[in-house]
Amino acid sequence: MTSRSALNRTLLVLAGLVLLGGGLLVLFAGLDLYRRHDLTPPAGWPLITPDDVLLGSADRARWSGQGWWWWPAVIAALALAALLALWWLLAQLSRRRPGGLPVGGTPPQEGVELRDRALGDAIAAEAGALPGIERAAVRITGRPAHPRAHVTLTLTPEGAPGAALCALCEGPISTARRSTGLPDLYADVRLQVARHTPHRVE
Repeated sequence: MTSRSALNRTLLVLAGLVLLGGGLLVLFAGLDLYRRHDLTPPAGWPLITPDDVLLGSADRARWSGQGWWWWPAVIAALALAALLALWWLLAQLSRRRPGGLPVGGTPPQEGVELRDRALGDAIAAEAGALPGIERAAVRITGRPAHPRAHVTLTLTPEGAPGAALCALCEGPISTARRSTGLPDLYADVRLQVARHTPHRVE
């Protein structure tokens, strides 16, 4: 799971818990479930009966007496929360990944599409089987018509960077271009060497 996905799921869980708690609070009070089922809510619990309100007259008078700065500060905090929520929503809509890639050119032939994650997994599997490469990771970004593959190759201690790069371009990348019909599938390659323990000579 990427850090962005983890953040999105955390925010969704928190927002869901807040909305669920508020909805249950209103539901219990609106249906008068506390009285019907002889339930005793905690002391100071808001919205106990259908006639209750969130802010009573005493609360409104108390908050109004905080000074001239109180309500502007509350409004500013709410506006900031709304702007952050809008920014988060726009960030979800602006995809950095193509999603579905057309197979056989643009537009796709007979509506056939290939998921970007499936293409990345296929390239990584083929690249990981090349000699001198211990493992490979591939992430596809860009627009559907102009995708870009970000490849991370972990070389074995004996692997040669030049040979591995040449094998990647002539093998998995070339296969992906032919399979999808996208000759403009560019690849950014990052090379790293696997850690290995030194041999001990006695």
